[in-house]
Amino acid sequence: MPFRSGRAPRRLVGLSVLRDPVHGDIELSRDELRLVDTAEFQRLRGIKQLGSAAFVYPGAVHTRFEHSIGTLHVCDRLLDACNRNARRDPAGCQAITAEERRVLRAAALLHDITHIPYGHNIEDQTGLLPRHDLPERYQSVLGDGELGRELDRQGLRDDVLAVLTGSGWTVPRFWRQVVSDTIDADLLDYLRRDAHYTGLELRYDQRVVDYFRVDRESQQMFVDCEKNGMLREDIVSELLRVLECRYHFSERVYYHHAKVAAGALLSRMVEMALRAGAVEPGELQSMTDESLVVRLAQVDLGDGEQNERLRRFVARFRRRALPKRVLALPYYQNQEVQAELVHAYFAPGRHEQRFCWEREREREARALLGEDVDVLLYCPKRKMQLKEAKTLVRFPGGGERTLPLDVFVDEIPRLRDLSDSYPRMWKLFVFTSIEDLDARRKLQRLCLDALPSGCRNALVL
Repeated sequence: MPFRSGRAPRRLVGLSVLRDPVHGDIELSRDELRLVDTAEFQRLRGIKQLGSAAFVYPGAVHTRFEHSIGTLHVCDRLLDACNRNARRDPAGCQAITAEERRVLRAAALLHDITHIPYGHNIEDQTGLLPRHDLPERYQSVLGDGELGRELDRQGLRDDVLAVLTGSGWTVPRFWRQVVSDTIDADLLDYLRRDAHYTGLELRYDQRVVDYFRVDRESQQMFVDCEKNGMLREDIVSELLRVLECRYHFSERVYYHHAKVAAGALLSRMVEMALRAGAVEPGELQSMTDESLVVRLAQVDLGDGEQNERLRRFVARFRRRALPKRVLALPYYQNQEVQAELVHAYFAPGRHEQRFCWEREREREARALLGEDVDVLLYCPKRKMQLKEAKTLVRFPGGGERTLPLDVFVDEIPRLRDLSDSYPRMWKLFVFTSIEDLDARRKLQRLCLDALPSGCRNALVL
């Protein structure tokens, strides 16, 4: 297979062993260590994998540095499984070459290189900035800096960019699937890693990796759930177990209300700095979690009242004085108005409307309660709760066809349950700095009256 670099395939040489608490010993080549030693990759030591989840699960301080190395390890296990299955079925399955393995291990290692501090809060959940995985972000970070030069030295930059961005020259589909699919090396590492560091007993059987293979004709990675004309229910069950772990982590960790409160506070701090021009979006790419908070504590927004507000938010974030919930509008009680809420307060270009809503509620609360009040409206986009199951599978009766797992949602009750459960996690929250319960009850009524008619609050104070 031709490679963009035009160089002859090279084997992994000069292996070093890194001890990982999740996977045990992980081997890295000399070239991979050179990538790890770049400034861009070392920055990931300061980016926590779960952002503000450590406010809820104190052990969850693991970083994207070790997750990235773990993803390389799981990627290698997936490739090993594909090659074993290719030896068993050489006519139907594609083997992975040594040079493909070198490219894919590097892509797995660098898949999170564009993450900014608390990125999921700032990008995905509040929409302040575009997502970290856009092609232009990868092209910038893997551009002319230390990391880009090292990739060029190894003849890997174009191939790795093609895997991570899906743009540039066309690569076999399985190259992208290894690190960018529903069930991929990224997910399989972070589920085990998050379980280890949160202490939650949410685990899948590592044997699930053994079922992956690459179809020779289409060059797509898939899971063969058929044997002797019959459905391998045990394989389907393992796939579902992975997806169930993902759901339970979403429910108990990723969207825990205290984590959301911390993320909303942090995002508002960043938003204030960006709106005032005190911080430029591009600066976030070189920051760590701690350096971002330090910077926010020092910036001048050009307005004394706003400066005081930002310093207050920073102090609250540092000492975990998280804002309290005033309203909680879950999807299951607000289906009819969800689209209106998302459009009004989350749609692109609507940040000013959300700010105005908050300032008006603060003005009303000050008049009602006789004290200064902070109000934060958190309205996540609807798509963040829609989780697909696009991993390709081969079921009996389909011949040689591979289809996305969610095609079979009506035939697999557990998959249907997962599909139906994700949207129910969506909630609009209003948070406040008020500690007094009676005052929060008054603010609750005030805030609910200011939202569109038909909104139903589920939070009892």
